[in-house]
Amino acid sequence: MTDDAGRDPGLRAGPDGADGRGDPEVRVGLVPDELVDVMTDRWTAPYWEALAEGRFVVPRCEACGTLRFPPTPFCPSCRSDRLGWLEVAPRGRIYTFTVIRHAVIPEVAAALPIVVALVEPDEAPGCRIVGNVADADPEQVHVGAEVEMAARRVRDGVAVPCFRLR
Repeated sequence: MTDDAGRDPGLRAGPDGADGRGDPEVRVGLVPDELVDVMTDRWTAPYWEALAEGRFVVPRCEACGTLRFPPTPFCPSCRSDRLGWLEVAPRGRIYTFTVIRHAVIPEVAAALPIVVALVEPDEAPGCRIVGNVADADPEQVHVGAEVEMAARRVRDGVAVPCFRLR
């Protein structure tokens, strides 16, 4: 996902660097890449693999069709363990969010404020994906806001969800 100038999500142009604070690597609104880690298991691996390819998928029960996220070993509706994956369009709405304004971890300070949102994909009602909202003034973020979803690559083979207000 890039803006009209071809910049990565969260980049803010400034005279001293991408963020205007002198550090071209800092992306305002996004947790620094080196602090991002992804832990997978057999239930979540297909999600993270698809995201690394730039696709959003949600788990769907192959017995009853119930969509669910995060992935779980058993369907909450019918208790089946037959799990499939449905690719969804990268659009959704903010279900809830929080704004981080204080850096408990010093390495995060230059990226503040960070908006963390729970987004419900338009094509997967009831599923909710967590990620950062890039390039957003926290005062413009609200419940119900429409977002575009993107896979933010943090290193080779690893991506995390990222959102931008539409």
